[in-house]
Amino acid sequence: MLLLFAAAWIGLSLAEKRAERHGISRDDLNNITFYGLLAFVIGGRISFILQNVAAFTKSPIGIISINPDLFDVFGALAAAFIVAFVYGQRSGMSFWHTLDALTPFFAVLAIGSGLSHLAAGTAFGKETELPWGINLWNATRHPTQIYETLASLLIFGLLWFKKHDPRPGILFLTFSALTTGLQLFIQAFRGDNTLIFSGLRQEQVIAWVALAVCFALIEYRIQKQ
Repeated sequence: MLLLFAAAWIGLSLAEKRAERHGISRDDLNNITFYGLLAFVIGGRISFILQNVAAFTKSPIGIISINPDLFDVFGALAAAFIVAFVYGQRSGMSFWHTLDALTPFFAVLAIGSGLSHLAAGTAFGKETELPWGINLWNATRHPTQIYETLASLLIFGLLWFKKHDPRPGILFLTFSALTTGLQLFIQAFRGDNTLIFSGLRQEQVIAWVALAVCFALIEYRIQKQ
């Protein structure tokens, strides 16, 4: 969790440096990030509580527990998006310009996510005999957390040094497409996949759909401009 907080701080600092080139003020960028993160934390806990009402009825003190397992990521993401969207609309912030300005923030968070998985031993890989495997959960496994971290770092570098694209949304959508493509690769080596339809990896199916949406939106933004 501390790694994610550090990544959020670094990412926001980097995003601030280039916010104005996307037509977004630093104050607006800081505000939308703050409210989004606050909604993420609170929304994730509320969503988890609503899904486990019976457990919290027996032990209400768990509502304010600092246990990170009592958290629903999808509910947190939904809450953060809604709050950030509403704030952006009320502040007159352009949707695509705002996403472009926040792309360094998202890119550094992706790096922090990989490091966080490595520290916690989550998102672990399948067993392997390759020399660079790591010992985890009583087996030598693919270091998928390291794959994720290095690839996310490469994506950040490509986007950070990429020539500025004046077309709103292209920067963010490029980041989204690259990150989704990364997940397609990483999931092939993961050892904790959810299998559906007689062997298909659920995470890869979702990634394929997300990648198709990214490409469709990139085409749409290019044609619109």
